[in-house]
Amino acid sequence: MSRAEHLWERLVRAALRSERTGTDAYGRPLVGIAGNVPSSLANNGDIDEILRAADEIQDEDPNISRILCEHAYSLAQNLDPNSEGRGVLQFKTGLMSVIKQKLAKREGGAIDRSQDIVRLQEFYRLYREKNNVVKLREEEMKLRDSAAFSANFSELEKKTVKRKRVFAILKVLRSVLVQLSPELPEDLKRLMDSDEDMTEDLIAYNIIPLDAPSTANLIGNFPEVVAAISALSDFRGLPEVPQDFAIPSARKYDIFDFLHYAFGFQKDNVSYQREHVIHLLANEQSQLVKLEASDPKLHEAAVENLLKKSLDNYSKWCNYLGIHTVWGSFDAVGKEKKLLFVSLYFLIWGEAANIRFLPECLCYIFHHMAREMDEILRQRNAQRANSCVTETGASFLDQVISPLFDVVAVEAMNNDNGKAPHSSFNEFFWSLRCFELSWPWRRNAPFFQKPKPGTKV
Repeated sequence: MSRAEHLWERLVRAALRSERTGTDAYGRPLVGIAGNVPSSLANNGDIDEILRAADEIQDEDPNISRILCEHAYSLAQNLDPNSEGRGVLQFKTGLMSVIKQKLAKREGGAIDRSQDIVRLQEFYRLYREKNNVVKLREEEMKLRDSAAFSANFSELEKKTVKRKRVFAILKVLRSVLVQLSPELPEDLKRLMDSDEDMTEDLIAYNIIPLDAPSTANLIGNFPEVVAAISALSDFRGLPEVPQDFAIPSARKYDIFDFLHYAFGFQKDNVSYQREHVIHLLANEQSQLVKLEASDPKLHEAAVENLLKKSLDNYSKWCNYLGIHTVWGSFDAVGKEKKLLFVSLYFLIWGEAANIRFLPECLCYIFHHMAREMDEILRQRNAQRANSCVTETGASFLDQVISPLFDVVAVEAMNNDNGKAPHSSFNEFFWSLRCFELSWPWRRNAPFFQKPKPGTKV
């Protein structure tokens, strides 16, 4: 080892010994390298969670902690093999130093890494048994449902934090086991599936936990909300997605899953907009008539009202250009199709970045994607949309938004970051000329040619 490398490792070790203040969402102290994953690797949230879990179980089983750290290093290496991202080289060096320290503290001869998967499987069983996860959850739910926690809120808080920490560790162990060994014993699979069903508040949500069951969330039990959730999945003849397309067991396949697969929207955008649309539908329904709790059904008027409000600008855009809307007339389409139009629009809006400030451009995108959606709906099995297809699947962001964003960015620079008195960019979509861009985008169109500095699109 060179002197420079030796000094660098000393610096890393010193940094790792210094603790940062505060705790994470599960009440765990923020220490060492966990929580310092570079932003260029942040898209893989597994790395940070794996390192936090490794810190948590270090004293309980250093060997398992070592396995988790090595797996995190492999993920980082796969994401950025040449360490080109900002801070990636330092992060990898620090992580490797941590692994070396764990190996140095280990007693005995060489490590037999061929047994790592077996060790992980055994630790998973022992950890859940030691923490009695079923009883842990039952005690918390019993206290929460009894309303007795109002007099002793600190007791409920302690139970909740403990459960979150335990299930966060189990979630990481499940993820690593599946990544390292797709073939797992059937009894272990059943245990893992059971544990996954009990992690509702480890899955991000705003108000309603749609992707996991919950006994404590009262808003999800309102008749209007129940009706809205059911309406999204009650679509006769909705094309099926492939079996390997992940859908949480806590809910049914719905129109957002279909749109997610067909157009390649980002997972978090789909989750947020699903909940967003459910709230909007429930709000519209609550203004019409109170639903019966025994069998709540969403009224078509609630869907139509939301469609008119959400796509009012699109209707005006079509009228201004003298073209027909994709639905023709409201009487010509049923409740299910109206729900699809609303859902598609909000998914487009949610992932449009700064393009959402060009409303007529969004109208153009929606107009063509809705027509694409109609074509896909005629198939028995869902297909990838031609406008969003990539070598590995589909991506609305990469294929539809990014080409526009690149041109808008240059235009903004040429207009003094928007301070110039006039820009013709948005006006382009106020005329029939915009249809020269075709669909999917005609990338060689003059519109997509980045202007030279000092000129306009």
